[in-house]
Amino acid sequence: MYTDGRPIWGLPDEFSFLGSGRVFGVPIPTIIMFGVYIVAYTLLKHTKFGRYVYAVGGNKEASRLAGIDVNRTLFSVYIISGVLAAISGVLLASRMNSGQPNAGLMYEMDVIAAVVVGGTSLFGGRGSIVGTFLGAMLIGVLRNGLNLLNVGSYVQMVVLGVVILLAVLLDQVRMK
Repeated sequence: MYTDGRPIWGLPDEFSFLGSGRVFGVPIPTIIMFGVYIVAYTLLKHTKFGRYVYAVGGNKEASRLAGIDVNRTLFSVYIISGVLAAISGVLLASRMNSGQPNAGLMYEMDVIAAVVVGGTSLFGGRGSIVGTFLGAMLIGVLRNGLNLLNVGSYVQMVVLGVVILLAVLLDQVRMK
């Protein structure tokens, strides 16, 4: 509302360094990504909170009956999700050196595809950070390949939808 839906541009060069700068030849967003993955892996794999997240994701009622504060766990997960979305938004704005109101439109499709392809069940309780990382790399390679083949953006969304559908069907077969 403040900008009337128009992009904000002319940001300082220091801000663009965050999205396109390098430290020892490694892009800063890559360093941040690995940092987030390491923290998430440690949190989910080696803490009580991580066990609670998997338990609540698998069955809220059973978790509640086991003494887990389901609302607090969900609230914490939503806060973490919001913080990570904010970090992603800042990195994207920094990379583009402007604030575009619709810059991340439809990125959620890539995220869902990466998570599902990585082995996380849409029905909860199962998944891993390593699988999500591998799924994200696979979706990134798929996206890049489709771009190099000059495949249109709408066709790319259909391809990602088919990939998600196949991964969900595979998950269903695996659960039986």
